[in-house]
Amino acid sequence: MSSYGLGDAGTGLAASQLGFYLFAFFTCTAGLPAIIAGSLLMVIKLWDGINDPLIGWLSDHTRSRWGPRLPWIIGAAIPLGTSLAAMWWVPPGGISQKTLYYVVMAVLLMTAYTSVNLPYSALSIELTTDTAIRTRLNAARFTGSIIASLSGLIVASLLTGQGESGYSQMGRITGTIATLSTLICCWGLAPYAKTAQRPKNQKEPIKYQLSRILKNRKFLKVLTLYLLLWCGLQLMQPVALIYFVQVIQIPSKLSTWMLVLFQVSALIGLQVWSIYSNKYGRLKALYLGGSLWATGCILSMLLSPISLGNLNSENLTAIGTLINVQMLPLIGTIIVVGFGASTAYLIPWSLLPDAVDADPDKPAGIYTAWMVLIQKIGIGLSIQLLGILLSISGYQSATNCSGALTFLEQPQSALLTVRLCMGLIPALLVIIGLRGMKGWPDRKTHLKNNIS
Repeated sequence: MSSYGLGDAGTGLAASQLGFYLFAFFTCTAGLPAIIAGSLLMVIKLWDGINDPLIGWLSDHTRSRWGPRLPWIIGAAIPLGTSLAAMWWVPPGGISQKTLYYVVMAVLLMTAYTSVNLPYSALSIELTTDTAIRTRLNAARFTGSIIASLSGLIVASLLTGQGESGYSQMGRITGTIATLSTLICCWGLAPYAKTAQRPKNQKEPIKYQLSRILKNRKFLKVLTLYLLLWCGLQLMQPVALIYFVQVIQIPSKLSTWMLVLFQVSALIGLQVWSIYSNKYGRLKALYLGGSLWATGCILSMLLSPISLGNLNSENLTAIGTLINVQMLPLIGTIIVVGFGASTAYLIPWSLLPDAVDADPDKPAGIYTAWMVLIQKIGIGLSIQLLGILLSISGYQSATNCSGALTFLEQPQSALLTVRLCMGLIPALLVIIGLRGMKGWPDRKTHLKNNIS
């Protein structure tokens, strides 16, 4: 379990830092307009999704003494860390030169990311057929992911206050962690991967893959749930720092620690929902966690800006008083959102094996690839929409950034847009996702070898 949990540490760390900080990094430290920053995030997600079916198919057809998955993970470990570090560097030149650089880095980073993450995800289905063990494997996976994400956010909180040099140093540290954790995971999983279930060696054109997944109603339900939950979560991530600094108006250095609080809450929630789902069922955990998540999103829309007066993030005594009094509603909201949103990590991936087992051929790589592909395309388009909405609303990018994000007076239309992206829109996506899972047979149906 511990070795498997390390496999998502590198990619989870990368996803967390990219999700929470990259939009702010582009619009503040790199000085790119919001619409270009949103477009770059869309490129990252779209390419990450487009290469999924290809790598999924190739890993299904890879032959080695360690099985089809480990060679991909091992081969991509160093490129993952190197390109992650390079993403946080600001190249010389104007907006066009910087944009081109980040497009190239995004393609390299997400190719390495998929080459690690997709074969690794397929292993959770192939290592065992037991539903409870699969849930525990996914819990270990996302525990490792969130702990690594938490470590990455702590590093970011300590370094991004230094501006451009801090981001560059953060990239080098987290790139090293991503590479080492991935290689250690491969070393621990090698004996088990040799004996894991193997996909059938048959060529399958895209048209046949589409026909296969469209006939599998269980898969379509899981796919819809995953798409909605992750669109909501990924929409919140890039605006979270903006929400804290520009809308709630707390210091940038303090805002970065609010992101850490979210991850701590999500980590605790993951453990709770893992135990709860094994005892009472995955759907009950999903409904309860999703309801908490949606409630927290709505609450975030109602919070007022915090009056700081002469307080700043260097004055620990004053900040302690601030946290005890004025920030209590904000902290409570963050905890509720993080605790509930952790179901987005655990439950869809715990339900996916049921859908794969409903297919007699059990091509885990294909289903994993298409699930991630459609999810990432949806997220990419939603993030591009975020950039467009912020540009239309008049959001102002900084031209000189001294920390993770610099406070600027923003028009009310921009502040309202940030509130909607942080609150109402994610809440609606979660609610729609929960309603779509009604009627799911929660237990033991994965043993039926039919597509229903």
